[in-house]
Amino acid sequence: MPPLSLKRAILPLALFCSVLSSCQLPEEGISVTVRRAESAGRGSLFAGAGALNVPVRASAINDVARMLAGMEAYGGQSAFAAVRDSSAWPYHQQQMNALWRQHTLGRGQKVHAWAGQEIADLQRYRAMFYPFSGPDFLFAQELFPSAETYILCGLEPAEPLPDLRTLTPGEVAVGLNGLRNSLTSIMDAGYFVTKDMRNDLQSTRFRGTLPILLAFLARTGATVDSVDIVQLDGTGTPVLTGVTGGSAPGLMIRFHSGLGGMKRLFYFRQDLSNGSTRLGGAFLTFVAKQGYPPALVKSASYLMHDSGFSNIRHYLTHSTAGLVQDPSGVPYRELINAGLTVDLYGNYQGTLGIFGQQQPDLMAAYSSGRHRVQPVDFGFGYLFYPSTTSIMVARRR
Repeated sequence: MPPLSLKRAILPLALFCSVLSSCQLPEEGISVTVRRAESAGRGSLFAGAGALNVPVRASAINDVARMLAGMEAYGGQSAFAAVRDSSAWPYHQQQMNALWRQHTLGRGQKVHAWAGQEIADLQRYRAMFYPFSGPDFLFAQELFPSAETYILCGLEPAEPLPDLRTLTPGEVAVGLNGLRNSLTSIMDAGYFVTKDMRNDLQSTRFRGTLPILLAFLARTGATVDSVDIVQLDGTGTPVLTGVTGGSAPGLMIRFHSGLGGMKRLFYFRQDLSNGSTRLGGAFLTFVAKQGYPPALVKSASYLMHDSGFSNIRHYLTHSTAGLVQDPSGVPYRELINAGLTVDLYGNYQGTLGIFGQQQPDLMAAYSSGRHRVQPVDFGFGYLFYPSTTSIMVARRR
């Protein structure tokens, strides 16, 4: 049981952190259609809040996001005063500031500048698709800052945030530490170490992808308006649902970025192997409905080099406007066989030793003169050193 002062300070969370579920789409120029399940009540990914039936305040969701991100509350007023005044908070804030500064100066600004110059045509699409992403909104936003709809997916669950009224200061500290550990690899090397991320998050009370997504949104300057639980029906239409216990099938986070209009981030817990993802199935139909958006593939464990992932591989090569990827995505030969034009960046010298999927044809392509080849000054994906990194940008002829 937390001290009385901590209970009083955190108690407002139960009043504020419920989900904004009165979503009517399309709106503000966004073409995503979402419907509400007839039986769905007000859902909540904030434990303890759903049953209170109180007015929703987006400011509370942003307070949560900024707290997780190690940022001060807007106007200095926070429902988490006790957390921010705890002994764990100054260290969390210091470390998160350092991680963000390291990423921004070391890779983030360079990625953003490269994308604005090299994939400006793909950035004009209103949506982007990032399979095998996990909760990596960071690179999705840096490469496609103008997108209005972001579609991410992975095997990691989307679980409710805990009822902070029940957490001790020690549990808060452990939770923040686990979140920070999960973010360290992507801000340092540029990708999540999936096994470590799962261990870091599942061993604390801040489980699943939602804490990471909220932290990234806050750090990239977004203002979160709502968090809804969604699942796809048979037609590939997102359906707002209530909480049924355990993890959610998917999330829809509505947010504003800077002075721009409404944006949406979808995260689905989706197995992309052929047994769970088929061409014409609900998930890929939903993606296609967003205008066959360009796709990003990074640090995808070379799964699409296996025949068991041929459906998602086929979709990316035949049903997207373009593809930005590292060598762990669609094999180079499949891009060529699909008749795509390919621009190469960096200098591919083979993959990491822990993977066996070497691509000698890709290595030869860098020196053959067949493709446009340009240098890059940042690492990307598993090949996180600029001297050995490889980026492929594939487009339709």
